Amino acid sequence: MNKLTTKEILKENLLRTAPDKLSAMKIMVPNIRSLHNVGSIFRSADAFGISDIILSGYTPTPPRAEINKTAIGAEEFVSWKYVDNPVHTLDELKKQGYYIVGLEQTDKSTDLPDFDAKIHKNLCIVLGSEVSGIDEDLLPHIDEFVAIPQYGRKHSLNVSVAAGVILYAMLEKLWDR
Repeated sequence: MNKLTTKEILKENLLRTAPDKLSAMKIMVPNIRSLHNVGSIFRSADAFGISDIILSGYTPTPPRAEINKTAIGAEEFVSWKYVDNPVHTLDELKKQGYYIVGLEQTDKSTDLPDFDAKIHKNLCIVLGSEVSGIDEDLLPHIDEFVAIPQYGRKHSLNVSVAAGVILYAMLEKLWDR
């Protein structure tokens, strides 16, 4: 057994193709203050083959050294845009056939393992801030809320960690092996 070199890993990655529904997926990142979290979300999106990141509110945008530090350049490979009106953007995505999934703990949330990603043509995952979650004005525009089951005393995950968890879960759900 030998560890792969960075070049060998890149060669393998470039030979892979993300599942169609995963590569068509979008992530909305409204009001995430930390540049490092934003960079980490870009890095995870790149790793899972996500097509687009939508930034809004006070979420910082590339180019920024702090984003690049954690994204390690992924912000150059993942398509992204900044929108002034995330409500309008969600409504437009719905018109385009996207099912809007909010990663949020509500009294109606579906546990992530129970979420059936395959029944939806296209998905947009909306993330929330660690402090207040998804903004109240966005909640009525979300089709379904999904929560990551947790068993410890803390009730939340870092937003970039939560993004990685849901993206891996979507890979598991959409990967036809």
